[in-house]
Amino acid sequence: MSASPNIPSIFNDVLGPVMRGPSSSHSAAANRIGRLCRDLVGGGLRKAIIEYDPNGSLATTHKSQGTDMGLYGGFLGWEPDDPRLPDYEIHSNAVGLEIEVRYESYGASHPNNYKLTIEGANGDLHSMQGISTGGGMIEVREIDGSAVSMRGDLYETLIYLREDADAEVALRECSDLVNGEDGEYCGEEESTRFLRFSSNQAPATDLRESLGKMAAVTLIRILEPVLPTLSREDLSVPFQTAEAMLAFNEGKDLKLWELALEYESTRGGASKEGVFEQTRAILRIMEDAVKTGLAGTQYTDRILPCQSVNLLEREAQGRLIPGDVNNKIIAYISAILEVKSSMGVIVAAPTAGSCGAMPGSVLAVADSLGIDEDGKVRALLEAGLIGVFIATHATFAAEVGGCMAECGSGAGMAAASMVGLASGSLKQQLSAASIALQNSFGMTCDPIANRVEAPCLGKNVLAGSNALSCANMALSDYEHLVPLDEVINAMNEVAGYIPRELCCTAKGGLSVTPTSKAIEERLVEKEKAAK
Repeated sequence: MSASPNIPSIFNDVLGPVMRGPSSSHSAAANRIGRLCRDLVGGGLRKAIIEYDPNGSLATTHKSQGTDMGLYGGFLGWEPDDPRLPDYEIHSNAVGLEIEVRYESYGASHPNNYKLTIEGANGDLHSMQGISTGGGMIEVREIDGSAVSMRGDLYETLIYLREDADAEVALRECSDLVNGEDGEYCGEEESTRFLRFSSNQAPATDLRESLGKMAAVTLIRILEPVLPTLSREDLSVPFQTAEAMLAFNEGKDLKLWELALEYESTRGGASKEGVFEQTRAILRIMEDAVKTGLAGTQYTDRILPCQSVNLLEREAQGRLIPGDVNNKIIAYISAILEVKSSMGVIVAAPTAGSCGAMPGSVLAVADSLGIDEDGKVRALLEAGLIGVFIATHATFAAEVGGCMAECGSGAGMAAASMVGLASGSLKQQLSAASIALQNSFGMTCDPIANRVEAPCLGKNVLAGSNALSCANMALSDYEHLVPLDEVINAMNEVAGYIPRELCCTAKGGLSVTPTSKAIEERLVEKEKAAK
């Protein structure tokens, strides 16, 4: 089959990944790229040369924002939520993995570009270039010098050819063996020519043996999917904009969560019941994060202490300004972010940097209203579908759109869900999402001490409060004026105007204040002393 089209999935792009670490763009995406590298060399790695372009974001953030943790964990074959991830250096050294990091300007076209040269324990040498596109999503753009486009949602069978082999004949013969799929020839480098076959079915167990008997073939590598929802041939969805969704809903009168089920069941080739239950599993992980955070978390390597417990205690003592639901939103959001910063398991929804904004605020409102578990699942589905529209026509990557892309998106998703929890109409839900996104334009991403903790916490709380306000405005039939689709398109344009220094590069804003630099220096000295 041909390369998978860029049609977002609620579970791939919006409500996920389930992970540990500070950043989905850096930690989870790097992990997925690392796992593909491991498959490319046929197992364990001996050495990796990692090149970061200084004009991108990774040169200044790869260690502090979890790229190293995610990437090396991927090299070791771990999933993004593996409990061993915080100790990645110990495990990498134990297996003799040699890492060399270089900072070289090579004209990377994306701020989250990974240029990798990898050597397997078996002596195989390969190269890969890939990017993180936001929220843990990736695209592999080059393998062994040949341009490709892989998103990790298919089984990729790479069949390397002898230099004197007839590529057309080999392609025809191999296609008969690899699930009858149409393949493509990747031959930009004569010495590393390969055929590529993509499928949403695992290759037959005897494929390697069958291909190995062909005189033209020198090597077979199978890269397994790293995303939960796979692509497939002739992939299509019922709508990709809010306007098209409303047209689809003419005469059906479906609720937003039911439209989300229509979309995702079609996108993933799954039953609506299966989609609902998959969302329930995600909900329970989010609720566990809230409970864990409110019970108090401890972790040495973070810059903010556990604070959500203080808020609850002082509210109980009557020492806070009455905030009712809003105070619960603050507590829940803080709790989730504290779990993230203590390397606990969270759901990036839509990103790890904004993992508290939508889940924390929506669950706080749901608990305040006495909503049952099924009602919460419906709310997450509604948030997921709004996120799909954003992922399709804009971005979740702070490296591209600042915190507008992360917490701004979370606010829009949460606002629509809150209206649903209050039994508002579909029109009101879209209105709430529109207003919340409008309020978020231009938010910078300028982490203090290069950590995804502050001002991230405040911006997550701001997003939750924004969502609550916009939900009540929409329920009161305030005019949103600009339709949601137009707001999303405008948001994408604004992303192009935000200076790169304010897009998660730690080169502007709060990141370069004297206090931020002093905290960063203390962290460096602390790490040196620990070694």
